[in-house]
Amino acid sequence: MDTRGASVSTSMSEMTIDAAHPGAAATPVDHSLTLPSRPWRRWTTPWSAIREHAYKGSGTEIDPFVVDWLPNDVEDPYNYSVGYKWTCTLIAATGTLAVTMGSSSLSGAIHGIKAEFPGYNNMVYIMVTGIYLGGFVLGPFVWAPMSEVYGRRMVYVVTMAPFTALCAGLCGSPTITALLVLRFFAGTFGCSSMTNAGGLISDMFRAKDRGLAMGVFGAMPWLGPALGPIVGGFLSPISWRWAGAVVAIFAGILALLHLVFLPETYAPVLLRQRANTLSAETGQVYRCVYDAAKPFSTRELIKTQLKVPFILLFTEPIVFVLSLYLACIFSILYLQFTSFPIVFQGERHWSPGISSLAFLGTSIGCNVALLYMVFWGNPAYAKSLKQKGYLQPEARLPSAISGALLIPVGLFIFAWTCSPTRIPWIISILATVPFGGGMVLVFLACTNYLVDAYLPTAASVLGASTVTRSIMAVVLPLFTVDMYDALGVNWASSVCAFISLAFVPVPFLLIAYGPRIRRMTKHGREADDHGLEIAASRAAAIAANPEADVDANEKWGTVGEDVRTPIHEIEDPVSQNARAQAPGH
Repeated sequence: MDTRGASVSTSMSEMTIDAAHPGAAATPVDHSLTLPSRPWRRWTTPWSAIREHAYKGSGTEIDPFVVDWLPNDVEDPYNYSVGYKWTCTLIAATGTLAVTMGSSSLSGAIHGIKAEFPGYNNMVYIMVTGIYLGGFVLGPFVWAPMSEVYGRRMVYVVTMAPFTALCAGLCGSPTITALLVLRFFAGTFGCSSMTNAGGLISDMFRAKDRGLAMGVFGAMPWLGPALGPIVGGFLSPISWRWAGAVVAIFAGILALLHLVFLPETYAPVLLRQRANTLSAETGQVYRCVYDAAKPFSTRELIKTQLKVPFILLFTEPIVFVLSLYLACIFSILYLQFTSFPIVFQGERHWSPGISSLAFLGTSIGCNVALLYMVFWGNPAYAKSLKQKGYLQPEARLPSAISGALLIPVGLFIFAWTCSPTRIPWIISILATVPFGGGMVLVFLACTNYLVDAYLPTAASVLGASTVTRSIMAVVLPLFTVDMYDALGVNWASSVCAFISLAFVPVPFLLIAYGPRIRRMTKHGREADDHGLEIAASRAAAIAANPEADVDANEKWGTVGEDVRTPIHEIEDPVSQNARAQAPGH
């Protein structure tokens, strides 16, 4: 947490008299409370400007002064330079790459682990990969509320160093039990990067500028797992421990970069600190704009984070079905870490390093789909939104239709070309390209759809989806070896294709019946009404000021635009603008 000084200087050269608020005329202002410049805090706003600004309110418990960013406030993350924003984005995204690469790095070195710790059931060795994802189940319940209470930077500070230490520690594991325990906690601490990085990017970039940055970050959860087996496969002839050591070295470098360069970007935390300091200095009541309607409660936040995701998962059919769909796709990806060695090492007799290159097909497909969404899909959606003013959440789903069809096509081709070995190997690897592309198209479309359809509870909806996905990615791969032994390579691989085929109708059905289904449930109905209110507010604002750049106003909370201010606290923007221009404001 940042502090602005422990004492108030008595030097008259550092004092001014505040005339901004009635009753505070005799209050001295300590300009030494200006935040000091640091590598992770490049720009600071003079405390005199903060203290002397005319805030809305009267400074009482009933009507507190409402603290918001000053005009052109350099501490507002939206006002960081483009170069600095991208420096932070690349550091955060690469941190996510390290964490997700760590999830699969040992899958390419399983033979070495079996040789050093022989005599265990196959499920135990598969759990070396799976238990890391178990940490992905627990971690979000800790780091998500922590980031909202203490900020993004604090979460990075308290997690990246332990993640590095745990990755280094597992390299020296004397037993398989120690290896599993360390892997679990490495996943728990490491997943903070996945829960935090997207928020950090949203804090800095306005929605209309965010597409490319989110695309870079969005590539990492898919690119990392594909690179992990390649690293492990080529290092396993030296020692399986080197597969973990490379991740530890990578994570250590990134932990240092996070510590030195990543700023605090979460606006509620920054403004809450500013409001608390103003209150302590003046004796009057200041409250940040995010807490103006309802005081911030850590207890309520944690309660919401723990309870609401499960309520939504089991009471909203759309949330349940899409969470299950995404979980199955994610599980198939992690199932490949066990099935590919069976196919390419067992059937084709490739070395661990060469067989790990088979994951490049999935990686290429993922990145092609991401480029498509960043440079065509998202801009097309944004253009349509701007023209029509409001789009149903189902407008996000056309790309999911393409993805839903590509996934089973790729999996079926892979299933029946991976064996016998007389079929050229390149065909089965090329078959994983449509799987990777379809996986990303479905994931991005369904995630955006869930956010738009349940905007007031979007964080909880995504939390429910993440937990479901991680649990299934832990459990389903445990049965891979037994399934391949019982069914053979072709039919076992086809099982995944049949599972994905069963979900192909989902995007079609949601486009046709999604609005009707949402109107039948409590949270869906409330979210729909809320979306219509936002659309009406946006239309009224455009009618009042047709020349306004509505895409640049982050406080309107319009679907597809900036939603940094909690949407349920936003009033009509027309009346907001009128009040801002009224005398006394």
